[in-house]
Amino acid sequence: MNIIGRLTRDAEVRTTSQDKQVVNFSVAVGDSYRNKQGERVEQTTYFDCAYWLSANVARLLTKGTLVELTGRASVRAWISKDGEARAGLNFHTSQIKLHGGGKKTETVQATAQTVNNSITAQGADDDLPF
Repeated sequence: MNIIGRLTRDAEVRTTSQDKQVVNFSVAVGDSYRNKQGERVEQTTYFDCAYWLSANVARLLTKGTLVELTGRASVRAWISKDGEARAGLNFHTSQIKLHGGGKKTETVQATAQTVNNSITAQGADDDLPF
């Protein structure tokens, strides 16, 4: 199964009691449709995600980053401390594709813009015919 969405928070690395590391993060998947009255209805589904293959990916998974995930979905249900029934969606991902948009991307874009500006300023004095 594939889902595409944005991270709702920065990823966290946790270590299990068996010394295995897991990257945990949350993804919001947006969807829209038109109801019978022709009105557009926006719907957001949240997934709590786990990635077990490499903890190094956590530094790239920052809030707002657009990701495409491949894996399997599961449902969990529990009773909260105040006695209310709760439910949530889990997504155990085996592949992550980054499409940008997070804090790291903004930093890289700002740095690239600064470099481009200095190159443009240096190139203005050259008399190159091309």
